[in-house]
Order: sequence, then C-alpha cells, then structure tokens
Amino acid sequence: MRLVIISGRSGSGKSSALQLLEDVGFNCIDNLPASLLPELVRRVREQPPVDNPRLALGIDARNLWQDVQQAPRVIEELRESGVQCDVIYLDARSPVLVQRFSETRRKHPLSDNRTHLVEALNREKELLAPLAAIADLVIDTSSLSLHQLRDLVKTRVVGEESPGMAILFQSFGYKHGVPVDADLVFDLRCLPNPYWIAELRHKTGRDPEVIEFLRAQPETGDMERDIGQFLQRWLPSYQQSNRSYTCIAVGCTGGRHRSVYMVEQLAKAFSSQFDNVQVRHREQSQ
Repeated sequence: MRLVIISGRSGSGKSSALQLLEDVGFNCIDNLPASLLPELVRRVREQPPVDNPRLALGIDARNLWQDVQQAPRVIEELRESGVQCDVIYLDARSPVLVQRFSETRRKHPLSDNRTHLVEALNREKELLAPLAAIADLVIDTSSLSLHQLRDLVKTRVVGEESPGMAILFQSFGYKHGVPVDADLVFDLRCLPNPYWIAELRHKTGRDPEVIEFLRAQPETGDMERDIGQFLQRWLPSYQQSNRSYTCIAVGCTGGRHRSVYMVEQLAKAFSSQFDNVQVRHREQSQ
C-alpha cells in the first residue's frame, strides 16, 4: 500500500498537490484527522485485493492539535505494519503567504477577530512542527507557479515510484536565500564570476560562451571533481538508508551562471548511476 501525506501551512499549495495526485490515480482525502489513519488503512486492507492501492491524505492545522501531535507516532506505526508512507511538507515564506491570502481574500483557518493573519501563520507553523520534523520531502513553494508546483510534485512524488532514490540537483542564488528543501548545499561563490564580463552577464550557465569561460578556469574543474567525489562516496549511503528523496543544492551569488553550469555537469555525471535524476534551476524558473 502506498500512502502519501500532504501537510504544510495554509496557502502553500496543499490543495493543488492533492489535486495532482488525484489526477494520476491516488484516492485523495483532505483534512483527515490523524487519529483516524489506522482505521482508514485497516478498512482499505479489508477491501477486495487491489494491486498496490494508493492513498493521498491532507493533514493540516484544521486538525485538532492533539491529532497533529500524535501524527508522527501513528505514521511510524503504519510504516512498521508494512505501509509505504511518505510525508510531504509544503511551505512558503510568510510574506508570500500573506500576499496569497490578500490576493484570494481567503480567511486563514486560525484567524479571528483577535488573531491577525501573521499571528495565525506563526501559530500554524508551531502546530505543524511535528509533521515538518518527520517530512521525507520539504518543498518551498515561494517561487513556484501552480504549474511548476504540480510538475515538481509529479516528478518527485509520483516519479519516485520508479526504482531507486530520486535525486534533485538544484541551482540557486544566495542573494535569494538557500532552498529550504536542500539536503546538501555546495557554495560556488569562490569561483570566477562570469557576471563581471559584460558579454556574459545576461547569459546563463547553459550558454556555450559561459561554459567555455568556466571550463577555462582551473578552479572550476577542481570544484567539480571535489563535489563529484564527495557525492560518489556518500550518495550510495543515502540510498541505502532508505531515503526516497535527496536534494543537492548548488549556489552562487545570483543563481544564473556558476551554479547552473555545475548542476548541469553533476546531473549529467550521475544520471548513469541513478535512475531518477532531476534538474531544477530555481532562479530561472521565476
């Protein structure tokens, strides 16, 4: 049995994620109390045999706080009983969530006449902390459009059903913040920066001119070898520890030149070793 639990703060995209999973064949239930999970699984198992039934459940702050607190224990017991259970936690920066509520004019489930929206979002983060702490995958939706979020959930959650661990190589710019879903982070800001060459400034790390420039720098090759050797040594250990997802974030100042180049090279090098290798250039997707 495959069980995917979608959680996260209001406005982060949980409904969109559940809709995508429903579109690809999951039976979806939104806002199920965590205390009812064991009974739901028992009933599904009592039904006529189905080849690998798939469920997706939304658990969020609308649950009783006692249910959220006991959710990690319930999930661990389900895993021990043989259920393949993945917890996906969606979140976004608080200013982004405030803007989304302002645009949609929705009411936050924890807000009232005495609780401001920002206070409600902070309270919600506290309530959901137990689920965030055990999440197998954390997705920051701050810079994602609806279509990008659906594509990301499809490739990382549904695509994970292919054998092996899903590996995401993601480029980013430090001036926009480190991705919250990163498992490993590599900093390339010490490498020569193509930005300071006028004819390269408006190009990216996938353009031939930038590739040629970076390959001509000895430091670039040294960094690529060192990162590659580290990953070659440790990624198999991540996979052997039964991880379903690993996000490797590579950053430079703006996230357009050095990090993009390095992500492309690393993904190419490891795609022959792992079946599910994905690439995302965060700053270019905005």
